[in-house]
Amino acid sequence: METTGRVKQPLSVWVLAFAAMVSFMGIGLVDPILKSIAENLNATASDVSLLFTSYLLVTAVAMLITSFASARLGGRLTLILGLGVIIVFACLAGTSSSVAELVGWRAGWGLGNALFIATALAAIVAVAKGGPERAITLYEAALGVGLSIGPLVGAVLGGVNWRWPFFGVGILMSVALLAIVLFLKDRVTVPHRIRPADPIRALGHGGLLVTGIAALLYNGGFFAVLAFVPFVVPFGGYGIGFLFFGWGVLLGICAVWVAPRLHLRFGLPRTFALAMGTFTVLLALIALFVHTPAAVCVLVIACGAPLGVLNTVFTETAMNISPVPRPVASAGYNFVRFLGGAISPFVCGKLGENVSVAAPFWFGAICVAAGLAVLLGFGRRSLRAIERTH
Repeated sequence: METTGRVKQPLSVWVLAFAAMVSFMGIGLVDPILKSIAENLNATASDVSLLFTSYLLVTAVAMLITSFASARLGGRLTLILGLGVIIVFACLAGTSSSVAELVGWRAGWGLGNALFIATALAAIVAVAKGGPERAITLYEAALGVGLSIGPLVGAVLGGVNWRWPFFGVGILMSVALLAIVLFLKDRVTVPHRIRPADPIRALGHGGLLVTGIAALLYNGGFFAVLAFVPFVVPFGGYGIGFLFFGWGVLLGICAVWVAPRLHLRFGLPRTFALAMGTFTVLLALIALFVHTPAAVCVLVIACGAPLGVLNTVFTETAMNISPVPRPVASAGYNFVRFLGGAISPFVCGKLGENVSVAAPFWFGAICVAAGLAVLLGFGRRSLRAIERTH
């Protein structure tokens, strides 16, 4: 039944999934070229980490207006607008002459990312067959493919020049934009009378707030891996690209196939405990063996397994834990969780420069362990309520 459901999804679902995949490529795209950017623009690790910080900070804040924008403009037009903004700022990023300029263009890219991501998830849920869980699985599959392909694209294009990955994303986003214009019918319905403050009000629901805080802390570990590993392995762009390709493939596999099975067998609280506990241990091991490149590579790829599970169960939880409309819940949740992605890269860069190269991974391990404590300490009742109603 599952396979049939996936094969017979409407064309509009695959168009949205493709566009989401390209959008997520932008997160890992810069990984293989972080060293090259630092060398060419005379920047430090913490300087180039701001490429993640500005991108995700603007994404987080802009999440507060996504529901309002999609309600006023319609889901299809909001998606088109978000992709258009990404195209413009990705191409401008490729023209940068300083790291400060590049960081600024990445911030504009984050605005388009926010408009697109939250609306795309709500749109896939609206048009996919098989219920919200199937739609979220498709969305997470797009995320996994995007995260795995992004570093390879960054490595290949960055091998020519560090600027080319940014232009490459602009071209791919243009293809995604054209696909949405041509093939996505305006069937994406979003709730009306949504006010800009509604995502903040939605966080008044304890379960959604706890989920967001736990995801914020989890992102502290996620971006410790994504933003600082390139500076501790003695690889060039291709080596880093293939390393994170393996990481992303395992992430995607576990997001699509492993996470639903773990959820079904163990329930949400135990699934979260297993995945976050495993990720904490892996981060601690990276810190312990940070001077052994082979061990770091194996551990980084292994991190893809718990990350894939966590991406899926966090998204499912955020979409189902509160009674507010899904676009509003998504906006509020993403506002909180992306703050973790904005803070972590810069903190990790400073720790790596001023303390030790192992310190960012100890920081990530502490964040993930704290996230698990928050989730199980304050959110266990809400997690069990989801299982009773779904």
